[in-house]
Amino acid sequence: MNMIELNSNGATTDSQVAEVINRMAIHDHEQVLFCQDQATGLKAIIAVHNTTLGPSLGGTRMWQYANEADALTDVLRLSRGMTYKSSLAGLNLGGGKAVIIGDSRTQKSEALFRRFGKFVNSLGGKYITAEDVGISTREMEWVKMETPYVAGLPEYMGGSGDPSPVTAYGVYMGIKASAKERWGNDSLSGKKVGVQGIGHVGRYLVEHLVKEGADVTITDIYEDRVKEVVKEFGVKACGPDEIYDIDMDIYAPCALGATVNDETLSRLKCSIICGAANNQLANEKVHGKAVMDKGIIYAPDYLVNAGGIINCYWEVIGYNRDAAISQTENIYDTTLEVFKKSSSENIPVYLASNQLAEARVAAMAKVKSTF
Repeated sequence: MNMIELNSNGATTDSQVAEVINRMAIHDHEQVLFCQDQATGLKAIIAVHNTTLGPSLGGTRMWQYANEADALTDVLRLSRGMTYKSSLAGLNLGGGKAVIIGDSRTQKSEALFRRFGKFVNSLGGKYITAEDVGISTREMEWVKMETPYVAGLPEYMGGSGDPSPVTAYGVYMGIKASAKERWGNDSLSGKKVGVQGIGHVGRYLVEHLVKEGADVTITDIYEDRVKEVVKEFGVKACGPDEIYDIDMDIYAPCALGATVNDETLSRLKCSIICGAANNQLANEKVHGKAVMDKGIIYAPDYLVNAGGIINCYWEVIGYNRDAAISQTENIYDTTLEVFKKSSSENIPVYLASNQLAEARVAAMAKVKSTF
């Protein structure tokens, strides 16, 4: 699709506006806010999917998208995933997400993030932001200067700090539940795991896996990260494209989405797909069934990576670290519940998970209005 662009008269065409509205209607998104500020260089999109369960909470990602159309596609998919994530985790939160178009290593500035904070504030609490790919607690501090609707703040500001360790712990719980489903026990000792992406979450996940005795191979587009993690944990490394061809029991995608697609599925030799990356299935319906047909156990990403949103939720209502960790551990049982539904109804795991998440939203819609 083509993103909205000004025509020669400085206006948008009816077809361009209709195209965006139609994209929103596919999964019933409530609101999309396009943000730009020439003075700071800010280009961002905030998407609110559903606020039936409460205000939408979801991180802000900074990425150098190829074009605005890709950014819109990403934020729509991510925000919908947040609705499902909070629903399955039992949180009183809706789903929202934001993306900032830019290079997170070279284009960050206080002015840019404070301007973004003003846009977040304009939604009046309908969207609460936090950090995601390319963003740290430092940038959230700048956002906080312009809006109270921020989570994932550093501890000295009354926040819970970086939620990545809790996210990684939840993914680890999901991997163990997947191992239980596949092999009858959840031990990861000796299991060969390929971790794709070793940013904040991936690095903490590697730590959990190594401690349990897993045989870990890592990859990342940034060589400096790879060298640091190899040195710290003594794991093996491979090139970014080689990860799909290595001999592994478990593929753990922890970078960007859509890495489970027609091309990679013909190469993957794993028994389990379980990682932190959002929207791992390039096409939910097509590739969700394809992994089932190949006999691969797929743990839905929005289910197993919910630790971060759980941690942020407790920050919003009154932080309790033990409670956040305890609720994150429930990901193990919920993952097994999803597998059971998938098996008993002979439906792909992604569909079983979606149905459980949608059922809670529908039930709550009967007793409360949107936020």
